Amino acid sequence: MTWTDRRWRTSRSGSPTNSSSARNNTVIWSGPSDGRLPRDRWSSALWLPAVLTLWSLVGFSTGLVQSYSGLLVCRSFLGLFEAGHWPCALKTTQRLLAPADRTMGNGVLQSGASIGAVLTPLVMKVMLTREVGSWRLSFLVIGAVGVIWILFWLVMMQSVDLKPVPSATSQVSPDPSPGASFWKVVCSRRFLVLCIVVACINTSWQLLRAWLPKILQQGRGYSESDALYFNSLYFVATDIGCLGAGALTLWLTRRGLSVHKARRLVCLLCALLTTLATVAAVLPKGWLLLGVLLVVGAGALGLFPCFYSWSQELTTRHQGKVTGLTGVAAWALAPAHRYLGQFVDQTGSFDLALAILGWAPLLGFVFLWLFWDGRKAKPQIDSRT
Repeated sequence: MTWTDRRWRTSRSGSPTNSSSARNNTVIWSGPSDGRLPRDRWSSALWLPAVLTLWSLVGFSTGLVQSYSGLLVCRSFLGLFEAGHWPCALKTTQRLLAPADRTMGNGVLQSGASIGAVLTPLVMKVMLTREVGSWRLSFLVIGAVGVIWILFWLVMMQSVDLKPVPSATSQVSPDPSPGASFWKVVCSRRFLVLCIVVACINTSWQLLRAWLPKILQQGRGYSESDALYFNSLYFVATDIGCLGAGALTLWLTRRGLSVHKARRLVCLLCALLTTLATVAAVLPKGWLLLGVLLVVGAGALGLFPCFYSWSQELTTRHQGKVTGLTGVAAWALAPAHRYLGQFVDQTGSFDLALAILGWAPLLGFVFLWLFWDGRKAKPQIDSRT
């Protein structure tokens, strides 16, 4: 039995403190803040399979490590290469879709990530056995599946043109323009607003997602098995939230509401749903608690398609770099993981932290409503060729 296997078994027994778990989460999930390298000079059709190849190799290697330090390194690189998908994906939806359709497109994009989160616990349930090293097989299988996806992508993208588009477009947003310098985009008011908004919504989403199993098991007394199954159901709800946010935005714009106002209304609705975490914090174990948590999850992830669509209005030329920098901003409040763990260790309760977390997205929305300057009807960037 290797030391890594003993460490994994120890973690399943619940002996590590919540603060130590929080530190591990911070390291593993800080990858996305560093991994979004510039991808504006080359086609996403090539970047995406390249990044996914690296992600698959690291995932496969995770199942072969023999030490805790090796496991931590692999997990960090998984976050690094996972982050590289988003600049490519958002450039793709920006160039394929009109502004009014992007929230729906980004909702479909985000929902794909949720599908993986739905399936993973179920796959783990099947693959994990009483044998200590059984966790390794899941990393080997998922890493291999990534390579199969790459083959499908290369075949399908042969007929799709995603070459860099000219800086001039049919509808140009004057502040900043699609062809504006990178520093002009970064120093714009809207970019700064988005950095604050994404820090708020991402902190709430990531902490709720990461701590949900512990909240259910340690905070409400659910079994590990029940928490695992509910975790899959939770991500089904987040999937519905993504698709619902996109569909509602599309419905509102087709009935005469401006694109910005439609997104803002949907964003407000999702933020209000997330505040129901305060209600969940006072509910006892039972169906009502689980139902409220599902609604909170739908709202928390439904915010992201709106955010992605707003980020696509800043520039076409530098979309990849903008996605990378907002990804860094999204993790600006990452130390909250550690402080939450320390707070839970000291108080023995998740309730107050859960109640506070639900209000962060609403704070971000208020900031966007005050400073985005959406009342000036500036045309949306249409980057389609």
